[in-house]
Amino acid sequence: MELSFIIALMGGLALFLYGMKMMSDGLELCAGDRLQSILERLTSNRLMGVIVGALITALIQSSSATTVMTVGFVNAGLMTLPQAVGVIMGANIGTTITGQLIALDIGAAAPAIALVGVVMVVFLKKEKTNAIGMIVGGLGILFIGMGMMSDAMAPLRNDPTFLSLITAFNNPIIAVLTGAVFTAVIQSSSASIGILQTLANNGLITLQHSVFILFGMNIGTCITAVLSSLSSSRNAKRVALVHLLFNIGGALLFSVAVLALPLTAWIAQFTPANPAAQIANFHTLFNVVTTLVLLPLGNGLAALSMKLLPQEKEASVPAIEITRIPEQRLGNVTISLHEISELLNRMYNLVQSSLDEAFRGLTTLEWDKEKILEQESEIDAMHRKIIDAIPYVATARMNVEDSRRLNILFKINNDLERMGDHVLNLSEHASQILKEKQKITPEAHQELADLRTILDQTAALLPAIEEYHQPATLQHIDQLEEQMDQCCEKSRQDQIKRLRSQQIDGSLCVVFSEVLTDLERIHDHYHNLAQQLYHEEMIAS
Repeated sequence: MELSFIIALMGGLALFLYGMKMMSDGLELCAGDRLQSILERLTSNRLMGVIVGALITALIQSSSATTVMTVGFVNAGLMTLPQAVGVIMGANIGTTITGQLIALDIGAAAPAIALVGVVMVVFLKKEKTNAIGMIVGGLGILFIGMGMMSDAMAPLRNDPTFLSLITAFNNPIIAVLTGAVFTAVIQSSSASIGILQTLANNGLITLQHSVFILFGMNIGTCITAVLSSLSSSRNAKRVALVHLLFNIGGALLFSVAVLALPLTAWIAQFTPANPAAQIANFHTLFNVVTTLVLLPLGNGLAALSMKLLPQEKEASVPAIEITRIPEQRLGNVTISLHEISELLNRMYNLVQSSLDEAFRGLTTLEWDKEKILEQESEIDAMHRKIIDAIPYVATARMNVEDSRRLNILFKINNDLERMGDHVLNLSEHASQILKEKQKITPEAHQELADLRTILDQTAALLPAIEEYHQPATLQHIDQLEEQMDQCCEKSRQDQIKRLRSQQIDGSLCVVFSEVLTDLERIHDHYHNLAQQLYHEEMIAS
């Protein structure tokens, strides 16, 4: 085989894979963070999960991308293992669309399809239109690449070395292993099945021989999900294992059927003059039947994966690592934004816990100072982790809504870090009062209790903003902000009166004024959080 043919074959494969990546990027831009809500709403029912998995895979022409996304979502806690089972089964059905399109021979229209997509990307400015253009253009480029591979393989029909190699596929085991290894190397079952169809169209392989290669290709496509799960949680590894078990089960089921029944002859008679259609039809039959057989056993597959990969002893509060997005993969932006949100939730809980402890110190002068210091150190570490990760996330391809949400999360991160600093200040003020053996008056105690009530009321309203994003809730927090400012100002005036009447000395008056300033600043940050959460939920809705 001449070098020019090999280069043409590799170039065609490169275009095929790049076309799939364009389609995946286009879907990411179209859906963005809404992928999370789409999957949450539609995958509670396993049958709907199959439909969602099939539709996403049909759009991006890559079951590997859908499965890797599913592994990532399970790892991030966005999906459960039972939900993932249905999506994986659907991905196997959706990937058959590529073969059917190849069998329809739309390659002649591929340049026109690519042109339409490029025009939408280059000349139309609307983001959604650009994203759709990427999907359309990617489809055209994919089939241009397939055409190049077909042309490059045409001379193989007269190559004696290649023809002798094909005879090895008479052995089903060799055929399965060949299909699995080849697909694992290029990490695309759609591309490998397309190549198989091209071989069949050129008369280089029969359907009877190709079906076992097809089974191997379905197994080999699992390698992408397996590799992506290696550094993930136990549940994410189980998703990859379910995918592998599903495809191995289907391969065993159909291997028996092909050897025992004239199944290939029955499939071939529907399109006797179109070998590519025969392979596409068999591939569709394989995945649809396997799904119908194993769908009722979905819980069993999940349970089996849990037995094969039992739960390891994990830390009570597992660490959260933000996805750095080394490459653009479907769902990575959603996962990264979710991971940042999870870290922010932990920061908020630590701030609340430290605030409780600091108030205990101010009112009783008995508190755990080390706990506040440790929690402040954790807050700072999480703040730094988010700051370090945001540039990586920001450089990823994302839609406008996701970009706005990333900006909001960045602001929330800064507010929480500053709240932690003010809480630490309160602890230090309590230490100073204790050191100087000062005593806060009953009136000052009551003022602190009143201010704490306002803080608690505001904190209680924050979840309501996340859940309902109603302007009335935000207006209520605005009113509490005004009330906080007024109470702090009145408390300062009352403290000066107590100083003049010699109920307290000057040092306590200064310390108490600083306490009021920190409490006022903490509520300012609560107010900022409310505004950011309101705008984030408006984007999400």
